[in-house]
Amino acid sequence: MTTPVGGWPPLSPGERAVAIEVLVHGPLSRSEIARRLHLSAGSLTRLTKPLIESGLLIESAEDSVPPEVRQGRPSQPLAVVAESRYFAGFKITGDMVYGVVTTLRSDIVARQDRPLTTHEPGQVADLLREMTQEFARAFPRLAGIGIGVGGRAEKRAVVAESAFLGWNDVPLAQLVEERTGLPVVVENDVAALIEAETWFGAGRGLDRFVVLTIGAGIGYGLVLGGRRVASAEDGRGMGRHWPVNPQGPLTPDGDRGSAVSLLTIPSIRYQLRAATGRDMSYEEILAGAAAGDPMASRVVDEAARALGTLIAQIANFAMPQKILLAGEGVGLVAVAGSLVEETVLAGRHPQADPVRLETKVSDFHDWARGAAVLAIQVLVLGSAEA
Repeated sequence: MTTPVGGWPPLSPGERAVAIEVLVHGPLSRSEIARRLHLSAGSLTRLTKPLIESGLLIESAEDSVPPEVRQGRPSQPLAVVAESRYFAGFKITGDMVYGVVTTLRSDIVARQDRPLTTHEPGQVADLLREMTQEFARAFPRLAGIGIGVGGRAEKRAVVAESAFLGWNDVPLAQLVEERTGLPVVVENDVAALIEAETWFGAGRGLDRFVVLTIGAGIGYGLVLGGRRVASAEDGRGMGRHWPVNPQGPLTPDGDRGSAVSLLTIPSIRYQLRAATGRDMSYEEILAGAAAGDPMASRVVDEAARALGTLIAQIANFAMPQKILLAGEGVGLVAVAGSLVEETVLAGRHPQADPVRLETKVSDFHDWARGAAVLAIQVLVLGSAEA
């Protein structure tokens, strides 16, 4: 595990639990922290002392605590100084690098995008160095870097496999660390997005939570007990083997009628091109369906049914409190949301609880933010590797 940065020493499990509680939910009074973590006053004092001494936590004004969490006699609540350190997050696609700078509480304070003209690992690392240097000029307290890649990552350091980039066993963290002098964390982009949504987004405070992404591929992640469930399948493109309609179309990527064949942007564009000879963008296809174009409507309706089937299957088996639908392909719901909802209901028991579905129209800066959050988790808090 990477050594924590910023002068903060490695944290014990108890110290980490306190720091995370304050980072995600703070400012919090000591009594509220003790209640949430089932700690005695003495244990809490012992755990918070080194966190305060290191500067990770500070004592803030009483009026910074929401009234609903104030308990007992007045005391100085604990908080983090969000601007005490900054983190760079990058999302690498096949043709672009999207970068952000976030505070310690994941608020984006800067953005930067650069075209990716080569997939040669050293030159990609050079581009990340240039973007990091530009960020560092505006934010000299830049403390670490998180990188999200479509594909499989190992030990949060090596891109083991990425079809988008044509990479195998690329030591990306080492390449970027050598060029920037900053600690680096590398992870599958969907996993990074899930971590950000679990801590600071749609899944905050939930015990069971699912993220489903649609776009260039299909991404899926499950959170149980407030922690992402890691799997050997992470970053392997499981959607190509996830059947939703055995009679569905066959496309170059994915089995017949799989989630990939029906739902991803490249497959939807392929279906329209094969049927009409026209090369249309995803946005043009959605607009055509909304306007009643027969072929666009057929393909979009098939995708909507596939999405509804996926959501129903996830709800039936994982029983999440919420499903977050994200990614650059979620415009599908705006056009065919009623059909998605009908298909979900058809795939569920009539007396089942309604599926709590949240749709997030996200761009690649959200994915980059996820990578920055992962850097915060690992580099500052020393969170255990998944």
